[in-house]
Amino acid sequence: MTLETRDLCVTLGGQEILAHIRVAAESRQIVGIIGPNGSGKSTLLKCIYRVLKPTRGAVWLNGRDMQGYSVRQSARQLAVVSQHHAYSFDFTVREVVLMGRSPHKRAFERDTAEDYRIVQEALETVGMEKKADRIFSTLSGGEQQRVILARALAQQTPCLILDEPTNHLDIQYQLQMMELLRSLDKTVLLAVHDLNLAAVYCDYLFALQNGKLAGSGTPQELLTPAFIEKVYGVKARVGTDEDGVPYILYRTTRKEKQR
Repeated sequence: MTLETRDLCVTLGGQEILAHIRVAAESRQIVGIIGPNGSGKSTLLKCIYRVLKPTRGAVWLNGRDMQGYSVRQSARQLAVVSQHHAYSFDFTVREVVLMGRSPHKRAFERDTAEDYRIVQEALETVGMEKKADRIFSTLSGGEQQRVILARALAQQTPCLILDEPTNHLDIQYQLQMMELLRSLDKTVLLAVHDLNLAAVYCDYLFALQNGKLAGSGTPQELLTPAFIEKVYGVKARVGTDEDGVPYILYRTTRKEKQR
């Protein structure tokens, strides 16, 4: 499974949101999209999972323009975990996860025992099996995020697209989420806010700034103090742990109060 954007441009309301973006994810890679708020990360992902149509350029999936796929065909290749999960009906957790099976079913086809087995397995994977009968809207934001990941897993696609998947999660669940993504043996493309999580778990990074590609490379190559200051406007110190993985310490500009 390979995924890439070629010369992707998006203009909304007369304003250029993305300009000539090329990102690529190779088979079984975890690729992070980083950048400050408003840099275009969510817009880029929405073009990839076909919520937005680019003004120019294309998304290519396995060497083929995605416009050549039907919605059902692309839903069998890409599963999405977005930031916002609003439902106007009181679905249970199990019912929400069952929605992930719809790309594999014909119209009005009923759920099978195999569908329920897959859903149960997905819920167990994210640690939400004990809340399968709870109403989705009564869950915390972090619990909802884990259920939506279970729905994506139930879709059984070779590629996952995630928009800030660790939002609303406590540190423990942030790490569990990223460890889970690493264990899935899938192609993963995600927007990630935390540079330290990106450094530990991503194989490759693409950075956006003001809708343009500001840099790309492995975490070791890209996450330098000079780059962080240029893109994020903050000073940082970058160290390396015993495994050669970079970590970032942000430096305060606050002056010590005089005694």
